Amino acid sequence: MSEEKTFNVDMVREEGFVFKVDFGMEGVEPLVMDEPAPLGGDSGPNASKVLAATVGNCLCASLLFCLQKSKVDVSGMRATVDGVMARNQEGRWRIREMNVEISPEVSEGNRKKLGRCVELFESFCIVSQSIEQGIPINVSVRS
Repeated sequence: MSEEKTFNVDMVREEGFVFKVDFGMEGVEPLVMDEPAPLGGDSGPNASKVLAATVGNCLCASLLFCLQKSKVDVSGMRATVDGVMARNQEGRWRIREMNVEISPEVSEGNRKKLGRCVELFESFCIVSQSIEQGIPINVSVRS
């Protein structure tokens, strides 16, 4: 038997291409998303940037979890996600790849444990592993 968990976000169009995304979490303000000019007004990140942030966040969280389980004190962590967009055969823009660089700050004495976690952590990232496998997206439009 397969175990499932569900999650939900709601979004409402404010104006133009501006949407407010509600995560349904008490104390968490909605995220404003917008498209870059000339389509939108750049008043928030677009979906591609939010996707890059989710990939980076999930990978960082997976690495941090492994390091904490290995009793490694992590004094800081930074990540950069560079997305590459290209046109497909139909001439439509698609995200071709994402390049993620994570920089954890650990003591010299914990380099061996860091190396072990580097070998393991990617397989535990829900988001990056799901995207790489291809996530079915079922769309309906109600009028």
